[in-house]
Amino acid sequence: MAQTLTIGQVAKTSGVAAKTIRYYEQIAVLPAPSRTASGYRLYDQPGVERVRFIRRARALGLPLQQLKTLTNTLNGGPRLALRPRLFALVRQQLAAVKDQIAELELLRQQLDQVLQRMRTSAPRRHGGACQCLEPKSAPAPWPRREARPYGRSEGNP
Repeated sequence: MAQTLTIGQVAKTSGVAAKTIRYYEQIAVLPAPSRTASGYRLYDQPGVERVRFIRRARALGLPLQQLKTLTNTLNGGPRLALRPRLFALVRQQLAAVKDQIAELELLRQQLDQVLQRMRTSAPRRHGGACQCLEPKSAPAPWPRREARPYGRSEGNP
């Protein structure tokens, strides 16, 4: 018989909390595992690998809804559409990462400017607010962040 693990063992080996694993089952990101007569969940090796896959996908920012669609396909849904769906998900994620990098680069530039002003401006002796955080020129509007595929915007683990 193949080796099976309890939810606690899966949590320990995968790095995903047992509570999160149960949540993924509840929302059908993970298929329901087999159970013992006393109701304990039992996971086989493919089940453990699925939990690891989900952890990596979440760490890379794949939203739960998209992950659910993908895993439902892996759980026996129509596989003809798997490659195009995966391609689209990866393309969307890449675009989101590029946007995040651009935002981080803008932040880096702004922090460099603040640091440079702090190095070159004399400290105020009679109180008053530090002007090192004020922009040199007219303030550029901060980019409005929209809901992105990266991050954990669902409010769940």
